[in-house]
Amino acid sequence: MSEHRRKPSQPQGGGRAAARRGQTGSSSGRRAAPRSATGSPSDSYDSGGEERPFGSRAEARRAAQRSSPSGGRRRAADGAGQGGHGGGGRRGPGGPNGPGRGRGRGPEPYKKQIIDYPRAGKYGWARWMPSWKLVTGTFIGFCGSLMVVAGVAYAMVGVPDVAAAAKAQNNVYYWANNKPMVSTGGETNRQNIKYEQIPKEMRYAVMSAENKKFETDKGIDPVGIGRALFNMAKGGETQGGSTITQQYVKNAMLNDQSQTVSRKFKELLVSIKVGREEPKEEVMAGYLNTAYYGRTSYGLQAAARSYFGKDATELNASQCALLAAVLKGATYYDPAGATAIDPGATQEANTRRATERWDWILDEMVKDGHLSATKRATYKELPKLQNPRSSSELGGQIGYLVDLAKGYVINNTDITEEQLRQGGYEIHTTFDKKKVADLEKAVKKVRKENLDVKRRPKTDTHVQFGGASVDPKDGAIVAIYGGESATKHFTNNADETGAAVGSTFKPFVLAAAMQDGKRDPDLGESQAQDERTKVSPDSFYSGENKLKIETYDGSIWKDDKGKEWLQTNDDDESYGTPPNYRIDLREAMRVSANSAFVQLGMDVGLDKVKKAAENAGLRPNSLTGTTFPSFSIGISDPSAIRMAGSYATFATSGEQNDPFSVTDVEHEGATVFKHKSRPQPAFTEKVANNVTDVLKTVVEDGTGTSAQLNGREVAGKTGTTDGNKSAWFVGYTPQLSTAVSMYRMDDDETKKSRPFLEMYGTGGQVTIHGASFPAEVWHDYMEQALKGEPSEDFPEAEPIGEVVNDIPTPSFTPSPTESEEEQTEPSAEPSETETSPSPSTSETCGPLGNFPCEDTGGTETGGAETGGTDGGVSSSPTNSEEPGNTRGNGNGGFFGGSSG
Repeated sequence: MSEHRRKPSQPQGGGRAAARRGQTGSSSGRRAAPRSATGSPSDSYDSGGEERPFGSRAEARRAAQRSSPSGGRRRAADGAGQGGHGGGGRRGPGGPNGPGRGRGRGPEPYKKQIIDYPRAGKYGWARWMPSWKLVTGTFIGFCGSLMVVAGVAYAMVGVPDVAAAAKAQNNVYYWANNKPMVSTGGETNRQNIKYEQIPKEMRYAVMSAENKKFETDKGIDPVGIGRALFNMAKGGETQGGSTITQQYVKNAMLNDQSQTVSRKFKELLVSIKVGREEPKEEVMAGYLNTAYYGRTSYGLQAAARSYFGKDATELNASQCALLAAVLKGATYYDPAGATAIDPGATQEANTRRATERWDWILDEMVKDGHLSATKRATYKELPKLQNPRSSSELGGQIGYLVDLAKGYVINNTDITEEQLRQGGYEIHTTFDKKKVADLEKAVKKVRKENLDVKRRPKTDTHVQFGGASVDPKDGAIVAIYGGESATKHFTNNADETGAAVGSTFKPFVLAAAMQDGKRDPDLGESQAQDERTKVSPDSFYSGENKLKIETYDGSIWKDDKGKEWLQTNDDDESYGTPPNYRIDLREAMRVSANSAFVQLGMDVGLDKVKKAAENAGLRPNSLTGTTFPSFSIGISDPSAIRMAGSYATFATSGEQNDPFSVTDVEHEGATVFKHKSRPQPAFTEKVANNVTDVLKTVVEDGTGTSAQLNGREVAGKTGTTDGNKSAWFVGYTPQLSTAVSMYRMDDDETKKSRPFLEMYGTGGQVTIHGASFPAEVWHDYMEQALKGEPSEDFPEAEPIGEVVNDIPTPSFTPSPTESEEEQTEPSAEPSETETSPSPSTSETCGPLGNFPCEDTGGTETGGAETGGTDGGVSSSPTNSEEPGNTRGNGNGGFFGGSSG
């Protein structure tokens, strides 16, 4: 018979259990089922060909699984259930000669694994659940590995070298023609001193402010580290060390200032090593010698000279407390301010922050027993500081130019202030060396010919000029005038002054009227916003002095006290044809009639006027009193750079380019930044060209005739503010847009509050207005700056809009009451010792509560006291809360809004 044919089933037998089963079956009349009935074929054969039964259910199940994968658990169980009657088990119930002793092949023996995972003998989810032994072993192994790695890393890191940390490169700044301008900015202003030369007051001030347990800690703060790790795990910013040791290590690791976990881990290891191996005296000296104090000063000795003009050994407790305060962040705690880096870091804000921290540190020194209460009581004000710049290389205009370029890089690229301080950058600017010299020369000429401090000390002192010149085609800043010298006058007058711009703001009102149109007073407010009439420059408005101003629906505008607003013109003069003083907008711009443009702004909507100013390029945070009628005549305080840039928008027929000062930056031979101009449509060509056409009239036959250039078309506007505290001229040709400002302010920049001073009598003139000295500076500069350039004409203006108010409404002349007559009566011309009074702040709050209760000219008298020949603005905000009140506020500056 072929060996491939299955043999017939053999009788069962063997073993006591089998015998019992047989007897039981015999007595009950039952018999064992034949193999074919069980459905479990034999898996193995013995030497005699006899099948062997399964010994147990488990073995039967495993055998069935091996022999027939498709059989499943059910078939294995079926086979196990018949194990006593079948054959082939490794252990059977029979005796020594029964089928249970057969030599058939059973399941493979279990082989132990080093890691029992997945777990043997388990099924389903239990097979993948690690045992407690595996979990414990893994955790111990992981911790051990970390300890080994940390140990190796600890052994490899070294203690910082203070001398090596002092090595850094300078930054090189280039003119627009790629010739070097100045090399500065690296850590060259550093001089290490020994521990013995550090005043104990400085050591105690730093400990009280930053690390009270410095003398006993081990170099790290576990709580601070845990807090930093938790913050990093949440996805927040990485945090630095909180101990003096950790700060010292951070300062010394100049080769790696990245904010990464690996770098922080390395810093931690170095801090631990320094804490264990370095004396506290060395750590303290190392920290104070590597710390950055601002003003390009690294180390205590350099800081002492930059802030106080003395050696570190000569510092007193008050001066030490201030330097300890500055260590928290020089950008925000140097009282001089740093608006080039951050518009919020103004002199006023920084002085407030520095004073609060200085005061707190001195109190903490008393609490810690490092300063007597008696001595503390003698320090009531911040110590007197010297000018932030002392390097002769940064004298003249260079320091202002470097600040401007540095601020642009920090605010418009991925390069941080810390990286820039490390040096090695080549910064290519937009500044034209000749034009910078021309602008400075023009200012000096006007000063020399007109100002005489010895003859007129009360009127000719503290006079400041600011200026900026922008290329309209791309917004490049080609020249600025920041002040007499960056080493003598710190604040950049081209970038930040807080001086209101006066009537130079009126072109934005006209642009809004032509672009968006005026509202219809016969319609409801919502409908009036949608249905508008675009205004032609030939439209008529009232130029009457002390004009009542109407809202869009024809009602008389009142302040929050319920008093009617009366808008005055310069010297209380009415313009236009009586009796209604009918005047078209072109003529109103030419003579700078305030009343006409205040009413126009109300008709258009001050929100639209604000939008037009922003579209032209002014920063929102420089726009003051945007819900107040006098907003239209320039109570805002943009910078000269921004004013030049916004007028350039009209020169380009409505294309706005943000002013910028850096074309590209290189580092280690690679270009890391390149400026790309992105012009934005601000106005239609018709609107922009009509504004230019109207402003040409101002220069040809208006308040700006002194700005006329030989053989060139010029468009521009004069501006003067209430109280004669500032004067402007802003004008442009197709190739160049320039703004010049003039004002008086105490030049002691250490004072907390420095109000603007009146300019009555300055330069021997009764009043200073935009048509005088500012226009003269503008003229002299532009003649030289455009010398050799071909003359270009402006595009011809096409007719636009409708002529509104062709039949003017009757004039609203108030019926004077006794008190009103007293309030509106013009005051006499002030003498050198007299000043014209401003309205009280209690009478000038905005109607909706969204403009501060300050001196804004919003009284029943209309605000303007005397103004200038170009129509002085109503009184501007005081220097209490509203931005734009004192020097260094940063509002509307070049970076007053993080622009270029």
